[in-house]
Amino acid sequence: MDALALARVQFAANITFHILFPAITMGLAWLLVYFKSRYNRTGAEHWLEAYRFWVKVFALSFALGVVSGITMSFQFGTNWPGFMETVGNIAGPLLGYEVLTAFFLEATFLGIMLFGRKRVGNRVHTVATWIVAIGTSMSAFWILALNSWMQTPTGFEMRDGQAFPLSWIEVIFNPSLPYRLVHMMLASGLTAAFLVAGLSAYRHLRGDRSEANRTALRVGVWLAALLIPAQIVAGDLHGLNTFEHQPAKVAAMEGLWDDTEGAPLLLFALPDEEARENRFEIGVPKLASLILTHELDGRVPGLNSFEGEHPPVGAVFFAFRIMVGVGLLMLVVSWCAAWAMRKNRPPGEWLSRTLVAMTFSGWVGTVAGWYVSEIGRQPWLVHGVLRTADAVGPVGAGVISVSLATYLLVYAVLLGAYVSVVFYLASQAAGGEVPRERDRLDNPLQAAEAG
Repeated sequence: MDALALARVQFAANITFHILFPAITMGLAWLLVYFKSRYNRTGAEHWLEAYRFWVKVFALSFALGVVSGITMSFQFGTNWPGFMETVGNIAGPLLGYEVLTAFFLEATFLGIMLFGRKRVGNRVHTVATWIVAIGTSMSAFWILALNSWMQTPTGFEMRDGQAFPLSWIEVIFNPSLPYRLVHMMLASGLTAAFLVAGLSAYRHLRGDRSEANRTALRVGVWLAALLIPAQIVAGDLHGLNTFEHQPAKVAAMEGLWDDTEGAPLLLFALPDEEARENRFEIGVPKLASLILTHELDGRVPGLNSFEGEHPPVGAVFFAFRIMVGVGLLMLVVSWCAAWAMRKNRPPGEWLSRTLVAMTFSGWVGTVAGWYVSEIGRQPWLVHGVLRTADAVGPVGAGVISVSLATYLLVYAVLLGAYVSVVFYLASQAAGGEVPRERDRLDNPLQAAEAG
């Protein structure tokens, strides 16, 4: 691969690793607020026990998100200097706002949240938890404001090859921001919900019958069951917005080559970019037109109308189907789990194993959706303003190859370590923090003798 392709792969590897952790912390922070608020309201100790366990997972996720985010930001200069040279007047302030209004807020109060429970009053500790949650959401807002502007740029003008803002309101609240922000926040909520449900189910399989674990499991399942229908609606609205502003991306998502009235919704196909056709198509007639235009015979532009201006078809086509497939699987699993656990019933073994298997399903759906968004923007780095090829730096392919291999190795080790540690924390909680309560519930005679 040439330097451009390697630079793209390297940035994709960095952002893929990075997004895994904000996807958890943005949703998990609000779950911690919920656990702490329920404890404050009821005084029930199991809410505080749930908070104590999940704040450990939050801290680990937050740390890896910060480290990987710093690494990623350096690549704006090393791999893509043309990006800041062209749109730095807009990207720079937005990234600066994220640091000043969100990251500093999170970093300041995170210490109180993690280490201050016994050093400050309960009210101060609760406020710190709220502020960290607000900070994570504000961080998402600013990052998505920049990313959305790159997809649907407004409120600026070009002077001597550089973008200058004319209206910060139009820059920040560009046409796609509301849809992307809602879609990402719901994705984060689902990622956190399945993480909580999966690790709680793992603890249940290891014998943890504590009220704290049962509560976390129910919260994770019911949160997922509530959020996934909202995510489906938000995703549909986001798709309509994309169809309006980036029709080439939608054509790649649908695998549609020619302008078509009554376009089918392809369930499966093998796009062939050289022949500019699909092989082994399986689809539902006219359904794509109905979804995108609300008319059975609505006209949907095809990729041939954007020749030389459309993204790689195969990657976008399959990433979109992975995202949708994971979303439908989330719907089925969460609703079945919510039904099986109604009236405070404990989960069965098969349900618990299914939830464990779905622990990191949010990662799969989030990364697939991010690929649809970012690869689907190609060949543009800033849609209609700056091509990716025009922003790449002068670093040679050999240097990028070495750094790419190093990144991939480090990220593979860190990812494996992260997954191992969270399951280790869950196993320790199941075997170390709750055996006495488990004995009281399952074997009262033995517990009485031991006492």
